[in-house]
Amino acid sequence: MRILMVQLNPLVGDIPGNTEKLLAAARKGITEHKADIIVFPELVLTAYPPEDLLLRPSIDRRIETALNKIKQAALPACLVIGYPCREQGKLYNSLAVIHAGECLATYHKQCLPNYQVFDEKRYFEAGNKSCVLTIKGISVAFTICEDLWEAGPMQQAVKDGAQLMININGSPFHQNKSQERQKVMRQRIAEGKIPVIYVNQVGAQDELVFDGGSMALDSNGKLCAMAPLYEEASIPVDCRLDKAGQLELQESEIAPLPDRIAGTYQALVLGLREYIEKNGFPGVVLGLSGGIDSALTLALAVDALGAEKVHAVMMPFTYTSEMSIEDARKEALALGVNYRLIAIADIYDSFMRALQDEFSGREADISEQNIQARSRGVLLMAISNKLNLLVLTTGNKSELAVGYSTLYGDMAGGFDVLKDVPKMLVYELARYRNTIKEVIPPRVIERPPSAELAPEQVDEDNLPPYELLDQILELYIEEDMSAEAIINRGFDKDTVEHVIRLVDRNEHKRRQAPIGIRISKRGFGRDRRYPITSGWKLGD
Repeated sequence: MRILMVQLNPLVGDIPGNTEKLLAAARKGITEHKADIIVFPELVLTAYPPEDLLLRPSIDRRIETALNKIKQAALPACLVIGYPCREQGKLYNSLAVIHAGECLATYHKQCLPNYQVFDEKRYFEAGNKSCVLTIKGISVAFTICEDLWEAGPMQQAVKDGAQLMININGSPFHQNKSQERQKVMRQRIAEGKIPVIYVNQVGAQDELVFDGGSMALDSNGKLCAMAPLYEEASIPVDCRLDKAGQLELQESEIAPLPDRIAGTYQALVLGLREYIEKNGFPGVVLGLSGGIDSALTLALAVDALGAEKVHAVMMPFTYTSEMSIEDARKEALALGVNYRLIAIADIYDSFMRALQDEFSGREADISEQNIQARSRGVLLMAISNKLNLLVLTTGNKSELAVGYSTLYGDMAGGFDVLKDVPKMLVYELARYRNTIKEVIPPRVIERPPSAELAPEQVDEDNLPPYELLDQILELYIEEDMSAEAIINRGFDKDTVEHVIRLVDRNEHKRRQAPIGIRISKRGFGRDRRYPITSGWKLGD
């Protein structure tokens, strides 16, 4: 029996388009691979996650139309298709096995994730029955995503005679996710003693990146096939029963896994490309400061979209160093983007004249610094409106965590590629990009980071060193550790409490920040929801 893992990139909500894409891939799989079973990702007809589109009154009718079209194609292979299924008034995250125009079986997902970015219990009821189907003399069990992360569905399937498990997924990326998936699969295989074929969605949806990495592991946990990350693919897996009745998987294509930094860079590129292209923007514009964050954002944008679709603007002021102006120009030239320089001194002076009565008798403070940032934001948004370009902001996770950014200034924009990238990882990614081709001047990576909003300003005037800050932020944000627990790890009490207070009191800024690509287990977005107004005190 030949099973084809079809790693598709569907578009959320485009049920007719996704149906056509599925049928084209199925026909190709039959013609080119002679596949007996063709497996598509979780909720492939709607794409994952459809969110509140599942609550639209017409969802059932649209899904029924799609399923009827697939049945009418009467293809001579078993198609495993994920879709939302309503039965007796209840909505399920389901799959159907369709062969030659007939639905052979339907399975409802039993384990509904309701953590991190997942909120399936908002929409779906849980199933409670296994689905084991005999195809070409082999008993095949079907499950969906989270069903593989818990022991029950495997035990149930084996009890019902399964010799193979096929698991369909809409599993988003975070760093080292592929290794985590293999570990879980091997655990289930050790318990059930049967092979597992895992098929995942690829592409990106808003802040989520789906990295693909579909794979097949035999009954010993050996990797027999793996699709490449970050691209569509169709990978065949041949299997047969041995004399003892055990199912053997033959080795097929095994795509190499990139290392952590290369894989993260590719995820950021894919996430940005998909957001721009799926939303129909002709290009992007960003402020190029001569600092490392904007330099990395520029490189990511060019790698995602091509230089012709990227516009960069250097907006110097009195405190902008000649080094920054030189480096920004070098970056723009190295990457071949549309580049211009617009000084903001006259704009700033106009604001200050308009505000002279309001500011009279008061010392200069952060207000004047923010006016610089907001002057730049106004320029970028004007260019965005006139040229129909999306503004990319360039703030990183460390800055966003502690509020080291200006509302309606450097936070003004539509998408933040580095939103979930801590500062120290920014440096690693910049160095990695320069191994491909040096496009970021080395002194940009080596010089102390500065917002250049005041004379001789550096970030560490207001923040702990980023090496220390990022460690505390990871423990507090991603691990949800208390102040006391972090201090017990050996960190200075005053520093920890200062950082946590900054994080907590800047929730209002993060709520107004543009979305960005999630690469960690807990980004600032749909999987971290803290109140803005709160009387919560620091403690254990």
